[in-house]
Amino acid sequence: MPVRKAVVSAAVGLHARPAAVFVRAVTATGLPVTISKAGRPGVDARSLLEVMTEDFECGCQVELAIAAEALPARYSLAEAESALEELRNVLESTAAA
Repeated sequence: MPVRKAVVSAAVGLHARPAAVFVRAVTATGLPVTISKAGRPGVDARSLLEVMTEDFECGCQVELAIAAEALPARYSLAEAESALEELRNVLESTAAA
């Protein structure tokens, strides 16, 4: 299962605009990415409502993942890992802030 850790850099966390920027980036990958924080199950990172409801605050560490069995056949493991790295960069950049 491809996994990446990231830290939410947006001052308001993943709410409103930063959440929308992140969800659009996830949706553009075409992959079933989940996002979670310690002690909580993952939520569908393609869903703005689920991401905003989970309350990922500024500075929290999150885990981005794609379940191996959910990886579409047209994607290689390397492509999935690359997509997660790009999403990590979105969360940690000021563009999502």
